[in-house]
Amino acid sequence: MYFNNPDTISTIISGHDTLHAVAQSGAHGGGGGNLFTGLLHHVYDSNELDLPFLGKIELPHFQPIHVGGLTLDFSITKHVVFLWVAAVILIVFAIVAAQKNKKNPIPKGFGNLVEVFVLFIRDEVAVPNMGPGGVKYLPYLLTTFFFILIMNLSGLVPYGATATGNISVTAGLAIIAFFMIQISAIRSQGLGHYLKHLTGGVHWALWPIMIPIEVLGLFTKPFALMVRLFANMIGGHIVIVSLIGLIFIFQSWFIAPVPIIFVLGINMLELFVAFLQAYIFTMLTSLFMGLGMQAAHEDGEQHEHGH
Repeated sequence: MYFNNPDTISTIISGHDTLHAVAQSGAHGGGGGNLFTGLLHHVYDSNELDLPFLGKIELPHFQPIHVGGLTLDFSITKHVVFLWVAAVILIVFAIVAAQKNKKNPIPKGFGNLVEVFVLFIRDEVAVPNMGPGGVKYLPYLLTTFFFILIMNLSGLVPYGATATGNISVTAGLAIIAFFMIQISAIRSQGLGHYLKHLTGGVHWALWPIMIPIEVLGLFTKPFALMVRLFANMIGGHIVIVSLIGLIFIFQSWFIAPVPIIFVLGINMLELFVAFLQAYIFTMLTSLFMGLGMQAAHEDGEQHEHGH
């Protein structure tokens, strides 16, 4: 379910109504209002795709499906399109890099660049957080890292959009991470020990208190991943729109150079944040997976010492 309505996301982003008011006031000045409104459209999702030389293209819209009190909208939106684009780019780049490294015993060029990231995720993320057993989960971690990275960078391209600036996209990534965290823990501990671990090791009389707390803790980790990625990726765009909005608020060209300089600095910062947030999401996911995997080893060592 995606936020195709600007009014929906305005309940999440503070200051959104103020920006709309500025855009409307700038509209009386002609092209300035249209420019500012275009900047706002870069922030939130929509049912239109803006392409160079082709203009605006209406995307397919479907009737929402009502399931109980939940409304599901499966319409194709701008963020869905760029999510698909990121998936295609990732698949193509992965195939090209694999073929290059297969032909060259010593990787070079693009294949060498990809191998640098692969070795970094393996040696600095997977193994330190999950131990040697984390190598078998490396394909998932690499896919997560590159997929988020491409989506983050797509928002810095003209006419592009940051799909990770949509909380529905980050929620989907967090749900996948949730299942991977539980699967890795169950595979390492066994289902019986995994369920026993939810009691927190306390007396059975305290289970009614401890079990709900432990179960709630299972969901707080992916929830933190979801909100962290969403907030960081949309925050930069909101700052840029706010800085550009200063030009329309003061209605003076003399103030324009200052916001533009700051916008250029924020853009460079967003380039760094795109890599950083992809790394943080992957690192925290591997850390949460490692906590469940290491719990089995710690209990095994305690059992051996007990004998």
